[in-house]
Amino acid sequence: MSAILQDTLDALASPEARIEQVRRIAREIAGPAAAAVDRDGRFPIEAVMALKDAGLLSARVAPRLGGHGSSIAELGAMCEALGQRCASAAMVFAMHQVQVACLVRHGSTPYFADCLDRLVREQRLIASVTSEAGVGGSVRTSISPIERDASSGECRLRKEGTVVSYADAADDFLVTVRRSAEAAAGDQALVLLDKRQCGMERLGTWDAMGMRGTCSPGYTVSARFDAAQIVPAPFAEINAQTMVPWAHILWGSAWLGIATDAVARARAFVRDTGRRLGGTPPTAARLSAVSAKLQLMRVQVRDWAHRYDAMCATADAGAQELGSVACAIQLNHLKLAASELVAEICTDALRITGTSGYRNDSPYSIARHLRDAHSAALMIGNERIHASNGALHLAYRDEAL
Repeated sequence: MSAILQDTLDALASPEARIEQVRRIAREIAGPAAAAVDRDGRFPIEAVMALKDAGLLSARVAPRLGGHGSSIAELGAMCEALGQRCASAAMVFAMHQVQVACLVRHGSTPYFADCLDRLVREQRLIASVTSEAGVGGSVRTSISPIERDASSGECRLRKEGTVVSYADAADDFLVTVRRSAEAAAGDQALVLLDKRQCGMERLGTWDAMGMRGTCSPGYTVSARFDAAQIVPAPFAEINAQTMVPWAHILWGSAWLGIATDAVARARAFVRDTGRRLGGTPPTAARLSAVSAKLQLMRVQVRDWAHRYDAMCATADAGAQELGSVACAIQLNHLKLAASELVAEICTDALRITGTSGYRNDSPYSIARHLRDAHSAALMIGNERIHASNGALHLAYRDEAL
């Protein structure tokens, strides 16, 4: 471990210090660049480089490997802080940490231990290729298989990913595929690829309404790789125990950051209006109502982060609970509630601020917040989640009747 990296680890030895560092990055670096990131639809390079310099892309990695062993509650607080200033930076950080968590929990071989060591040393950015053309948006279905050369043992894959966020900036990719050409569509594996192994054919552009800095066009990804790069655990297990919980909690934390800043702008508007009028303005009642929604969202997201950390503290019992129908339904409810609340809260904040919130050049502007918020319902589409939950409810009793 380098002396510079050791100094960084020592300076950020506590969760509080690390969260405060991210708040500073959000305030001083991500925030000032956010308008340009949104306007130009470009990657939030300033914020990500600052997070790399602070050694925080490997925050989840165990201390014995040079990381901090950060909890999901801690990382959620970081996503929340970034989301208040630049939603794209928050979402990139959240998506990266989901991939890291999958490797930390399920990469139980010496190969993946070496990968985590490299992540710590080089602060590599990991993207995912889980979407695929032809599967109707289902993450739990793959068309593209792993193909193996019988003589050399070399593996190959070729996958058409419909949405691959920050692919140009990423160093590595975690790719879902069918385990073999003979495997069922739901018998999936997760493969870690170095970008230098990949052929990347871009399939379109990313000129989106919101989350513009995530830079998420489609790509056809092809690669030759060694079998050691296949994560040993079945993807069904990875998805239930790690990918879904981490995605829903950290995405929810980023959305909570968006909602928090929208309400802060509405509050500032109401206060300034009150000073001009010399009394309580009519919009104060609306501010109370939207603040109540924000409090509800905050409790839901943060409570699930702490609950997940508690589950993981007891490995066997935690794995059993995370694999249960009840947990799957409740995590889906978290995603549904958070994604709907963030859009409602931003809309309510816009109604409070009126024309001032509608303008892009106003200190009370909610325009970017609202556009970013509407991406939430589309990330694993809410209609698909409702359909999945509906089927799960047939085998689940929420309360004793």
